[in-house]
Formats: sequence, C-alpha cells, structure tokens
Amino acid sequence: MRRVTAPTRPRKTVRPTRSVLPPRNYPRFETIEVGALPAARLDRPETAALLIALATEYRRRDRPWIGTSVNGQVLSEAARKRSLYEAMLFADVISCDGQPMVLASGRLAGVALPERVATTDLFHDIAEAARWRPVSMYFLGGSVAENARAVQNVRQAYPHLRIVGQYHGYSNHAQTIRLVREIDRLRPDILWLGLGVPREQEFYMRFAHAMPNVGLIKTCGGLFNFLSASAQRAPQWMQDSGLEWVYRMGRDPRRLMLRYLTTSPHAAMLMLTRSKRGASASQLGSDIDA
Repeated sequence: MRRVTAPTRPRKTVRPTRSVLPPRNYPRFETIEVGALPAARLDRPETAALLIALATEYRRRDRPWIGTSVNGQVLSEAARKRSLYEAMLFADVISCDGQPMVLASGRLAGVALPERVATTDLFHDIAEAARWRPVSMYFLGGSVAENARAVQNVRQAYPHLRIVGQYHGYSNHAQTIRLVREIDRLRPDILWLGLGVPREQEFYMRFAHAMPNVGLIKTCGGLFNFLSASAQRAPQWMQDSGLEWVYRMGRDPRRLMLRYLTTSPHAAMLMLTRSKRGASASQLGSDIDA
C-alpha cells in the first residue's frame, strides 16, 4: 500500500530588508543660463556659505561635491570642446567669475546675477567664515615654489585654518594616482584645485569618484598666483567694469593676447545667442536620493 503524504507548503523566501533613509534636504539655489552654461544666482557670501555647508554638513560619500567657475574664456572653450562642456555640467555649483556676464545677465536672461564671484575673492570669504566653522583644506596646483609660497602666506594670514596637505600641479600619471589616494586618506573638507582650464575639469572627471572622503573640490585656476603674491589683481575700477582681462593681457601679452582676442568675441556671441530667459531651481542631490 502506497503511503500518501500531505503536500507541503512552499516556503516563503525571506528577503533581507534594507533600511531606507529619508531623503536629505539639500541646499537649494537658483541658476540662470548665460551663454549655455548655468551659473548660480548667488553672491560671494552666499556662495561661501553654500560651499562650506556642502563640504562639511552635506557630504555625498560617493564622491566630492564639485564647485567650478565660468567666465568668457570658459564659455568659448566649452562651446568648442564637448568634453569640457560636459565636465562643466557635471559640476554641482558653477559660479560666475566673469564681470561681463554679470553685467549682461539681466538683459539677456531677464534675471540678473547679483555679483561676480571671483575665486580669488571667494577664497578669502571662505577662509574668514572658517574662523567660526572649522574647515580643513588641501592645496593642489601651481609650481613647487608658488604652491609653497601660497600655503605659507595662507598659514600666516589665517592661522585658524587646518591645512592638511599641499602639492604642486606637475605630477606624472603614477604620482597623480598616489596623490589622489593620499588626498582621500587625509579627508580634507575642501580640495583647492589650481590646474587651469581644462586640466582641472579633466582631473575631477577622472578622479572624483576615487576620493569619496573629500568633501568638495573647488577649481581655482590661477588662485595660487595671487596667494603667493606672484601676480597682482587689476585695479578695482577695471574689475567692476569687466576689464580685468585687458589688465591681465597687458601684463602678459605673449601668453594671453591671442587667447583673449579669440575667446572674448566668441563668448560675446554665445551670450547673445545661447542665453535663456528666467531662472531655474538647482537639483543638488537628485542623483543621490533617486
């Protein structure tokens, strides 16, 4: 006689539960598009406060936040080089470092940028704000001597800053790989990246995800020239009138004359033909909490 057994119920597959964290409320700001790139509609104190907050309170953990700047030269080069254009759009905060763009923004976009946010000035805004809000920094870029003088001057002017490291901007590939690992190990809140356009954009596109312990990368172009006192700013009236490029070209015509005479007219055309009316809301963190 064949034994008949009752059918067994299939066991339910128990899937491990994943804790779901509520989405964070990241800072919000407006941008306006002048010449096909979105610039943050923030003044210098607001920009300094935003970058410090991103670097300290709102760390991404997958990569650093990216802050960069746009001016006429960047507009022109980004329009000609797709990789630079995409790298600019990859940045989380784009500040306007061109006074002609500020002066034209109200007429071209219908909403004016509040002021020029020159990185040379913004650095000091952030350093002053860090008196009441500790911020650690790493300085990458410039020549060996220039980098050393810049950091020495910063230490003297802002002894409260915690500078965790420095390195010049002329390393080979193997040195760069080791350097990236070292910077990530040091966990600076802000990495000041002074390699010039487009090298600094190429750097963060290649290495940002290898530095998840860095709070924010801020491109800074020729900042170390000014921090080291090897270069001088234009008179204030020339800065306010959008003529600082003329001053710089006059001091270094062999290097800058051809660049400015070709990029400035092109940038003016881009501002006239590729600007958009109105402001848009930023989408910081949309790729994190999605």
